[in-house]
Parts: sequence; structure tokens; C-alpha cells
Amino acid sequence: MVGVVLLAIFSLVLKYGFYLSNETKALLYQLYIFIAGIFVAEFFLKLALSRERKIFLKGNRIDFFLVLFFLFFILSLRGMFALPELSHFRQRIGVSSWTESSVVICQIYIVAFLLLRLPQLNKIIAILRIKPPLVVILTFVSIIALGTLLLLLPRSTIPGEETTFMDALFTATSATCVTGLIVVDTGAHFSLSGQLIILFLIQIGGLGLMTFTSFFALSLGKGFGVKDRVLLRDILNYRDLGRMGSLILSIFAITFIIEAIGALLLYTQFLPYHENSLSSAYSAIFHSVSGFCNAGFSLYSDSFRRYQGNLGINFIMSSLIILGGLGFIVIVNLLRCGYARLKGKKEFLFLQSKLVLLVSFLLIGAGMSLILLGEGGGVLKTFSLKEKLLGAYFQSITARTAGFNTLNIGNLSIFSAFLLIVFMFIGASPGSTGGGVKTSTFATLFFTVKSMVQGKSRVEVFSRTIPRLIVYQALSVAILALGWIAFSTLFLTLTEHASFMDILFEDLSAFGTVGLSRGLTPHLTVAGRIIILLTMLIGRIGPLTLALTIGGRRVSELYEYPEERVMIG
Repeated sequence: MVGVVLLAIFSLVLKYGFYLSNETKALLYQLYIFIAGIFVAEFFLKLALSRERKIFLKGNRIDFFLVLFFLFFILSLRGMFALPELSHFRQRIGVSSWTESSVVICQIYIVAFLLLRLPQLNKIIAILRIKPPLVVILTFVSIIALGTLLLLLPRSTIPGEETTFMDALFTATSATCVTGLIVVDTGAHFSLSGQLIILFLIQIGGLGLMTFTSFFALSLGKGFGVKDRVLLRDILNYRDLGRMGSLILSIFAITFIIEAIGALLLYTQFLPYHENSLSSAYSAIFHSVSGFCNAGFSLYSDSFRRYQGNLGINFIMSSLIILGGLGFIVIVNLLRCGYARLKGKKEFLFLQSKLVLLVSFLLIGAGMSLILLGEGGGVLKTFSLKEKLLGAYFQSITARTAGFNTLNIGNLSIFSAFLLIVFMFIGASPGSTGGGVKTSTFATLFFTVKSMVQGKSRVEVFSRTIPRLIVYQALSVAILALGWIAFSTLFLTLTEHASFMDILFEDLSAFGTVGLSRGLTPHLTVAGRIIILLTMLIGRIGPLTLALTIGGRRVSELYEYPEERVMIG
């Protein structure tokens, strides 16, 4: 069955990734029917060999209904059931012959069968007992490798264009790490297939592969045991094992509801600018997913500069970015508090939620004011008052993680460019789709300094004390992040012929998984691309992985050395 599954994946890649002759297509059609037949036979063989058939059917009811639907449609196509609606639908989509119709049904069944096997990845990882930080790294690397191979397929690129290995690797890394830095124009270089692959990588990279497989396991009624919960607890940094299942379902519900609402609202705004409703709908879906996942990928070569005066598009996109950057734990906490208040019950915000909301809105307000100050006589000089306010507001939000722009980033003053660098370093919030050292880390460090200035030995915020271990984690994440930025920027100055500000800006944009660029990325050398590529990967998994590694199992210390003071400052 492993061999048949690999053959199924290979046949699908061959069909939708390459330009094939009619003879090859005919052979693939026969192969699809054969593979689907093997999958159906496997199910009935397991059923026949099962000692408790009722228990087997109950535990595999999704597979059972899928097999029934498949057989029903195949027999209907053979004329054993009279379905005029099916014949009419086939004529509408241009599929007339029995062979073509059966192949479409077989392909749908094969894809559904493969999706049903995704939850088995969790079991494999749990059996291997891989440490959570290593799981995070391996899943991201695996997704990037798969995305690179898919983007190298001939049909992923429009005719006349060629995607090199380095272009595919850089794009796949940028999409998986939800960064948005590009070396080729997404809308002009990649075909519809290539753009959908990028969109898939953005969604997987934003939510995480383990979250996806766990969602499938819960949705399909598969096993979601203690090992799975413990692994996800460490990956998501969520302490309540009992609520882990509901958290996964909440994450997916929140994601797809917000993305659906965002796509619907964007559709109404894009409609006057596009040739037809289908193009407008596709653009709305792509940018809604990219916006909520804080990816920064756009189908437009100028990002959103063409819409810098459109109030609706600016507010919809900025709202998607803010919600995606708050973090799922914070959003769930806010929803539970709101629901409890409606029921007349008491439910309080976590300290993390308070810090995230406080820092996020302070940064938005401060960023907007400072961009207006820095660009009043620069990029914003010729703008109307409405465009100035919208431009400063939108850029102060996207600078921390999203990467879309309505202003020309390359023409910003040194003051504004350095302001964006600071914002990109801080980034989004923990547990979100964004990068950076995170708002809660920044807040913890700020209140630590405040406590020291006030002469306090403890870090106290909102009538709560932050544990020393958390303070150590925040310091470690910030110092290690600065260390990597210094290291990568140093070597970029050696490999690239550009100004220091442009190099530092590009490097921070990669580390913060932001995607804003002053025009350097497409002109990077091979060595420069590798450095930026690694920086994107470290920026996406680094702070989280470091926090998990540092905050691992505490060791009981059986001794303590004598204290001795060291001069500081």
C-alpha cells in the first residue's frame, strides 16, 4: 500500500505538473482507475479480515462513506443508475465520455484517500519521540523541500518563463515562513498552479503542519491521544492538555471564518478593478489568506500601492493583518471573555493577552505618528490628507510582520526606514502567523527594565508577577536574535554591493518574516540569497524553538555555589 500511495502521488504530480502527450494521458487514465480500485479493494479486504466488523466500520466510517460515494458515482456513469443531473453537470464542465468522467471521479477519490491518511503523521512522530523543537524544524524544512519541488514543475511557471532551483527554493522558503520577500514577480512569473502552490505553502506555514494533521485527526474521529496532546502542548506553548482538542478546532474555525469574511469583503472592493468576477474572487481569496497569515505575497507587482487611497481595501487588509498577528491564544481568550460577559459570567484576560493588546496598539499608534513625522516632506508630500493618514496607518501595521506596502519603501527616509527596522525586530505576537522576537518578549524586557529602575527584585505587571524563568527566556531570545542579525548582516556586507541601510533593512525584513524590501532582494548574489533564506527560516522558527528549548524540563539542582557580585554598567 505504501508503494501504491507513492504511485498515486507520482501520477498526480505527473498529470498536473508536466505538459503531457495524449498517449501519456491515456496511460495515466488507466493508472488512476487501477489505483482507485486498489484503494477500494484494500478497504473491503480489511473489512473481511476484521473480527469485529461493526467496530471496524464505526472507526472507519469516513472511509466507508467515501467508498460508497465512489462506487455510486462510478456505477451511475456506467448507466446502472439514472441521474440526469449528473449528465447535465458533465456537459457543463466539458466532460462527455465515460473514461474522462470516471478518471475525474477516481482522481477525487484518490486525493480524498490521501488526505484521510494525513493524521498518521502525528502517530509516526509520536512513536519516534522527536523533541518538539526538532519537530518544528523538520516540519518546516520538509514543507520547504516539497514546495521547492512543486514550484520547479514546468506547469508551475507561465510559458516562456523559467524557474531556477534557487528561485524555487527562495520562493518556497519565503512562502512557508510567511515572509513575502520575492526574487521573481509572483503574479507575472508563476502560473495559476504555481500561485496555488504558494498559497498552499502560506496556509500550511502560517498554521503549522502538526496543527493541520491534528485538525484532520479530530475532524475524522481518528485517534488524538495523550502523546499527540503533549507534543502539541509543547509546540503551541499551551498548558491545558484537556482543552488541546478544542484549541485546535478553534484555531481552524477562527482562521477560515476570518479568511472567508476577508475574502468576501475584498471581493466587493476588487470587483470594479478587475475584468470579471472570477478574477476578482481569486484575487480576494489569495490576498485574504496572505493577509491573515501575515505572508506579504501579492499578485500585484506594486503590492497595494495602486490602492493607497482606497479606504475599504486598506482597512480590510489591515484588519486581517492585525487579527493574524495577535495570536490564536489571544483571539480565543478574547472570544471566551466576550461570550462569558454575554452569559453574565466572569472570565478574565490572560496576562499575555493584556500585554499583546497593549503593545500592539501602542506600536500602531506610535508608528503611524512617526511615519507622518518622518515622511511629511518625503514620500507623503504629494499625498492628500486622506492618503497620508491611510498610508501611515497601513505601513505602521504591515511593518511588524505582514510586508504589504502602499508606500514606496525604497524612497523612505533613513528615519522611517530605521523605524521600520525596529518594528520588524519586535514583530507580531507569540502563537500567531507572524515573526520577530514577539510583542510579549518586548513587553517583558521593558517591564524588567522598569522594575530594575524602580528598585524592585520582581517583575510585576497588571497585579501579576512574571516568573524569572520567563524573564530569562525573553533575554535569551532577544540576545540570540540580535546575535544572528549581527552575524548575517556582517556577511551580507561582504557578499552584496549595497548601502548598509539597505542590507540591514533586508536582513531584518527576513528575520521578522515581514517581506518589505528596498529593492535589494531580486539582485542578491547566490551567497546573499542563502543567507537571507536561512534568516527567514531562523526568524520563523528561531524564537519559538529557542523558547521551547530553553523552557524545557527543569533540572533539580542539588547544590548552589556561593554568590559573588559582578560590576554591571
